[in-house]
Amino acid sequence: MNRTRIATWKPLYPADMLRAAGRAPLVPFRRSLSMAGRAARESAVHTLLRRCQLVSGVVLLVYLFLHLVNHALGIWSLDLAGRGLTLALRVWRSAPGTVLLYGASLLHFSLALRTIYGRRHWKMPLTEWVRLWAGLSLPLLLIRHVVSTRLASSLYGFEPNYERIVIALITSGTQGLQLALLAPGWVHGCLGLWLRMRHRAGARRAKPFLLGLLVGLPLLSAAGFVRMKQAVLALCIGPLQTDPKLVAHQLSLDTWRHNILMLYLALLIGAFVAGQLRNWRERRRLRKATMTI
Repeated sequence: MNRTRIATWKPLYPADMLRAAGRAPLVPFRRSLSMAGRAARESAVHTLLRRCQLVSGVVLLVYLFLHLVNHALGIWSLDLAGRGLTLALRVWRSAPGTVLLYGASLLHFSLALRTIYGRRHWKMPLTEWVRLWAGLSLPLLLIRHVVSTRLASSLYGFEPNYERIVIALITSGTQGLQLALLAPGWVHGCLGLWLRMRHRAGARRAKPFLLGLLVGLPLLSAAGFVRMKQAVLALCIGPLQTDPKLVAHQLSLDTWRHNILMLYLALLIGAFVAGQLRNWRERRRLRKATMTI
């Protein structure tokens, strides 16, 4: 017995017409519009975050550039480098300079954690590995310096100048650390900026100059620091004496240094582990979906 099916009228959407023609989309038309809108929003957010990363990175690169230049002034005289340091402290310790510098640092580090968490794989070219190593190793070296200068100044009234800083580094045996302090951040920033600008004709033409700046400025900075060390040793009579304020609060500063370092490492490890767990769950869900087909 034949049963006749009564067709009810319904409006034809573009998805229905494609389905009738044998070219049905993978998702309903309305859902595809929603997915397209979500993809557009995600693209806009991604573009915004990349711009934030670029701007914050440029701020930090300018800070490192001025710091390296200031060290290089020590090649000429300790007094010239000291005047440069006074000017730099006036700029970066002002309210706008503090907000700009530390805001850029926190933003750049937060975006770095987001990148570590969001990576689906770790197969990268050598340039990316070098940039990653330089960027992540800089805080390991910089935390000690920041605690001994900026934090000691804010909490205990220590007023840094190159003579006090050099004496503190010599007596603590970390003058070699100072020579290697800013190079990783400088390499990280220069590589990051180059990867953004390398497609432009002007950047390609300036590549030899930029390469010379990448290598030459840290070398000049190291030479300036060595020259300042020699000048400080020549000025001092008798054994070197660390600033009394640093000596009196050394235990507290060491505690601050240890806690900040542990927090930094915990955030890095946490972002990496959380990203790996997310990747494992996605792969597991994909395998289950494949087995049910």
